[in-house]
Amino acid sequence: MSSFSGVRIVGSGLIGTSIALGLAKNSIPVDLVDSDSRSENLANDLAMGEKVVDPELVIFSLPSQHLSMVIEREYALNPKSTFIDIGSVKTNPLVAISSSKLPLSQFVATHPMAGREIGGPESARGDLFEGRSWVLTPQESSPHSIEVARKLVELLGATPIEMEPVEHDKAVAAISHLPQILASALAKQLNDFPDEWLALAGQGLRDTVRIAGSDPKLWQEIISMNRTEIAPVLHALINDLQAFEKLLVSNGDNSETIGNYIQEGRDGRAKIPGKHGGKARNYSYLPIVIPDAPGNLAAIFNICAEIEVNVEDLSIEHSPGQLTGLITLGLSQQGAEKLSQHLISKGWNVHPVRK
Repeated sequence: MSSFSGVRIVGSGLIGTSIALGLAKNSIPVDLVDSDSRSENLANDLAMGEKVVDPELVIFSLPSQHLSMVIEREYALNPKSTFIDIGSVKTNPLVAISSSKLPLSQFVATHPMAGREIGGPESARGDLFEGRSWVLTPQESSPHSIEVARKLVELLGATPIEMEPVEHDKAVAAISHLPQILASALAKQLNDFPDEWLALAGQGLRDTVRIAGSDPKLWQEIISMNRTEIAPVLHALINDLQAFEKLLVSNGDNSETIGNYIQEGRDGRAKIPGKHGGKARNYSYLPIVIPDAPGNLAAIFNICAEIEVNVEDLSIEHSPGQLTGLITLGLSQQGAEKLSQHLISKGWNVHPVRK
């Protein structure tokens, strides 16, 4: 894959700086500019930014509502460049570009399906996009512009997926914007709970409300721009919740119906793709009890390499002061059986595989 001669990034928040870090890792000159001098300076220091003349690519990494404020300036400075944006809603940027001097042939609307609930350049990660999908919604983009956009996506370790803008906005309403609304709605209820209740909170609550810590200013823009597509999926959810509420307040034994409701949720969760956007895989999980001593974990991975078994997932459970730990490896069924037999023959404390 050929590299870039230089990239200019307008906006030095989480996404812009993460792109810059990924490019810098590949020794590509990058220049970040931002209306906030503090963010601009920090981002350029992190990514070793430098002045880029005639950049091959200009990235609009800023809120879509501010796009119209920078288009004309950037096109005047870089008339030969390819331009992309990274906004969460894709119909609006195309309207802004259509009303500017920047030809649509030089522009590709994109959306990396990656992020964090904390923002700013200080939260950036060079590997943020690895293994993630990155949507391209080219309309009148030239083949060259699309090629440049795809080159960026693949260079950063993401998988390019082409979609129509309207289809994209419907999709993210369901799989991104609705989860944010739900997490915020649940976390909002916590304001009315006694502190002693919240002291009991376990990982389930923490996992569910994690993205409720997202930036309100960012999300008020995203939700407002995509409200037309969010409304139908939110309405369907409300109907489901109301039906569930009726189960709880009605007379009679509805336990089986409640169980079916939870099972349908399990079925929906199972549809989420696995690693690299591929089909979800049902791993076999191999539990191994190991002594709490240096080198044991490394020894297991060395054995995996020796017998050519690929570890797909990993979890470690170990309490402070405990003399043993539990390592659970996620593998293919064949790999789990092969590793189990080999470890048992070598005297390791291996327990039966579970699905």
